[in-house]
Amino acid sequence: MFNVRRTPSEASTSGSSSQDMQMALVDDGPSNVLCISDPKPEDFELHPLFTEGDTTLAAKGGSTFFRVYSHTLKMTSGFFRSMFSLPQDPSSSSKAKGVFYLDEDENTLECLLKMMCGLSLPPVDTYDQLDSLLDAVEKYDTPGPLSIVRLLVMTPALTVQPFRLYGIACRFGWEAEAKHASTQTLQYNLYDPEIRPLLQRLSTDSLLDLMELHRARREGLRQRLNDPPFVAGSTATCVSCHNLIDYHTWRELKYKIILEMDTRPLGDTVVEMGLLEWPEAVACWTAKCPENACHRSLYDKVETLRVIRDCVDKLPKSI
Repeated sequence: MFNVRRTPSEASTSGSSSQDMQMALVDDGPSNVLCISDPKPEDFELHPLFTEGDTTLAAKGGSTFFRVYSHTLKMTSGFFRSMFSLPQDPSSSSKAKGVFYLDEDENTLECLLKMMCGLSLPPVDTYDQLDSLLDAVEKYDTPGPLSIVRLLVMTPALTVQPFRLYGIACRFGWEAEAKHASTQTLQYNLYDPEIRPLLQRLSTDSLLDLMELHRARREGLRQRLNDPPFVAGSTATCVSCHNLIDYHTWRELKYKIILEMDTRPLGDTVVEMGLLEWPEAVACWTAKCPENACHRSLYDKVETLRVIRDCVDKLPKSI
C-alpha cells in the first residue's frame, strides 16, 4: 500500500479532495512517506540545473527545489514508475502541482538526481556520502545510479577502506569488488579492537566468509611448513655426521611465522623483513650441527626463504 501526505497547513487550506493526491505513492513506513506542499515562491529557489520539468522534488527541510520531468523519473526509477502509474482523478491534473518532499538530505538528493538525469557528478569520496546515496538508490530502485556507484567504489579515494568496500560489495552482490576488498583486508588483524566496528557492519555470511579467508591463509601456511622439504619432527639426524639434532630453532621460527600470519594474513611482513630480521630467523640461519667435527649449517637460508615465499604466494587470496 502506498500513501501521500499533505502538510497540515496545506490540508487545512486546500479545497481539493483527498482524491487529488492519488497520483503520489510511497511505502507505508514512516521513513518513506512523500509529503506534498504548495510553498510560496519566496520560500524556495530552484537548483540551477533543475529548472525545467513537470515534477518538483525537495529534500526534507530543504529550500532548494529540483524540477524533473516525470518521464525521466519513470524511466530511471522503479519507485517513481509505480507512483506515476497509479490511477488519479482527471480533475486533479491541474491541482496536484505541489512539491514532493523526500527523506534524503539536499546533497544526497542532488547527487541522485544528477545520476538519473545524466549530469556531471560532484565528488563522492567518503563512505558517509556513499552510504546515504546507496540508501536512496535502493529505496527508489534506480539501477542506473547503482551501476555508477559500482564504478565509484573502485576509485582510489574509496578503495583505501576495504572493510567498507567489502560490506557494500557483498550487500549488492558485486563479486569482483568483494573479492578485491577481501584481498585488501589481509593487511589487517580481524581481532584488532579498532576493526570491530567495521566488522559489525557486515552481514553474518559476509563476516564468516572473511574470517574463513584469514584463517585459511594461516592454517594453510602452517600445514605447508610441516610438509617436505621442511622438517616436520622435533629431532632428526645430521646428514653429514648422523649426530642427533634438535631442530628447536626451526620450531621457534615456525611459531613466529604463524603468529605473524594470524595478525597480518597478507604475509608480506613474513617474507620481506621477518625472515631476515626476526631473532628467531637469525637464530635459525646461524644454527649448526652441535658435533664439533661436523659443525655443518642446519638450514639452507636462500632455499628456505624461496620455498616459504612460494608457499605464501600459493595461499588463497580472496573469498
